Amino acid sequence: MGTAKRERQKANRQLRLEQLEKEQHKAKNKKRAIQIAVLLTLFVVGAVILSFVVSGDDDDEVSAGASTTVASETTVPGETTVPGETTVPGETTVPGETTVPGETTVAGETTVPGATTVPGGAITGETPCPPAEGADERVTSFENPPPMCIDPDKTYTADITYAGAGTLRVALDPQRAPVTVNNFVVLARYRYFDGTTCHRAIPDFVVQCGDPTATGTGDPGYSFEDELPEAGEYQIGSLAMANSGPDTNGSQFFLITGDNGAALPPNYSLFGQADQGQDELIATLDAKGNPADNGVPPLEPIVIESVVITES
Repeated sequence: MGTAKRERQKANRQLRLEQLEKEQHKAKNKKRAIQIAVLLTLFVVGAVILSFVVSGDDDDEVSAGASTTVASETTVPGETTVPGETTVPGETTVPGETTVPGETTVAGETTVPGATTVPGGAITGETPCPPAEGADERVTSFENPPPMCIDPDKTYTADITYAGAGTLRVALDPQRAPVTVNNFVVLARYRYFDGTTCHRAIPDFVVQCGDPTATGTGDPGYSFEDELPEAGEYQIGSLAMANSGPDTNGSQFFLITGDNGAALPPNYSLFGQADQGQDELIATLDAKGNPADNGVPPLEPIVIESVVITES
């Protein structure tokens, strides 16, 4: 009996040991499962954070790119401009203009009889000096600005004939503005201004001309530097270059027709002055100005028939 009892006790101990081992193994597996779950959770969280950081970096790059702007033109405060437009302060541009060969139009404007937007010829490479008597064929496109074709020690006069209004005689000033006068003389001798429409006129201010397209955006294909006057030098009858910022002169110019124009800041190259005794003609041009829409278009067409240069 003693032996049987010991055998049963031994079997019971063995059974308890086996159960203990199973419980320990089960606990060990449970602990490992918890550790694996924790590691997986940490891995997933880390992946999400990394993805967010990378995505944030990409967003920053896109945002930076979207906020980068290119300043291709200089504007005057309060002015609305179109790229390439030549302006005088306060001008509002007319986008989307369509022109028809042989006609000059501004958005919503009836075409102007006698004016033209048909381009003339083009000169590529270096610009040769035109003959003093004027070129045989009209040129409206140049690859390069002209060389110095005038003699600053000579006297130059421009006779600007406006259709139906008369001829304005202007004494050019090659001493004060040799580059600007040279440019105007060369373009005039290439008949660049012939048949063009002055696209803007404001009473008691200015009449702006010199754009073959009559849109406010036309130019000869190049630009040149300023030759600025001193403050207070503008007068009624002065001729000055319109521009879209410093050193952006091309072909557009304006005639000052009133006191408001004479009060402009000296930001525009002054290159000529109308002769005395032409107040009536200047007043006639001024009366065609449009006080609405910053003078675009004038109330009545202002067409330049020709610009003739006299040299002495």
